[in-house]
Amino acid sequence: MNGATGSPDERLAALGIDLPEAPAPAAAYVPFVRTGDLLFTAGQVAVGDGGLVATGKVGAGVDTETAVRCARQCAINVLAQLKAALGDLSKVRRVVKLTVFVSSDPAFTEQHIVANGASELFADVFGDAGRHARSAVGAPALPLDTPVEVEAIVEVRP
Repeated sequence: MNGATGSPDERLAALGIDLPEAPAPAAAYVPFVRTGDLLFTAGQVAVGDGGLVATGKVGAGVDTETAVRCARQCAINVLAQLKAALGDLSKVRRVVKLTVFVSSDPAFTEQHIVANGASELFADVFGDAGRHARSAVGAPALPLDTPVEVEAIVEVRP
C-alpha cells in the first residue's frame, strides 16, 4: 500500500483501522510536545480495546509474531496521539524517526523484526513520507509489562 493515494485517514480505513481515542498518560508526563515543525510523542504501549495485547518478554513467553502485533498496536496509538495533537493526520509532513523498545530475553536478537510492525504501518499510512530512521532497542522491562513501546518524531505542517 506504500504507493497508495488518498489521505492518511482514507488509507487507515482501507486497512480496516479505526483510531482509538488517544491514550491518556499513565504517569507525570504529557502525551506529545510540539516545538517548531517537530512533534514528539511519548512512548505508546500495546494497549487496545481489550487492554494490553500481551505481557511479558519477547523470546521468553512472547513470540516474535505476537510482538510484531504489539508494535503495530503501539503505532496505532502513536497515530491516535498525532491526530489528537494535530486534528488531522494530513498535517504530518514526514515521519522522521521511530524508537521501538522491545522487552526481550537477553538471548533475543530480532528487535528489528518486531519494530517492522510499527514501521510498515507508518509506510502504509503515509506512503514515502512514512519511511523513517529508526532505532530498535532491547530492554530488560517496560511499563505495565508490555512487550513493546514505540515513540515517534514527526515533521508537521503549520
